[in-house]
Amino acid sequence: MLFFLIAGHALMDFALQSDAMAVCKCRRTDNPIQKSVPWFYWLTAHALLHGAAVGVVLHWTTNNWDLALGFALAETVVHWFIDWGKCERLYNIHVDQGLHVGCKVLWWSLIAFEVVKVTA
Repeated sequence: MLFFLIAGHALMDFALQSDAMAVCKCRRTDNPIQKSVPWFYWLTAHALLHGAAVGVVLHWTTNNWDLALGFALAETVVHWFIDWGKCERLYNIHVDQGLHVGCKVLWWSLIAFEVVKVTA
């Protein structure tokens, strides 16, 4: 499960994130696309995709929609704020990626150590 959570993150943050999304999700960018689509739409869409990836992996591995949805929502919110902090230059991409992977380790740990019970 942990492998697939991290792989899902890599897929969404690198392979499937467009150049426009990578730039326009930051509010201080001067990309002309932001004149028609505000930064918070880009950032929210990006975070939702990450939440969806977590939800898909957790549903696939636990067969529990409630658990998958709960973690998907948590991932969406946390990913939004982590990326916002990076965009605001509160930290660099290395810290950003470490925080994202740390979240995946946390989600996995909560399930693996039965802090959150998996019931089908």
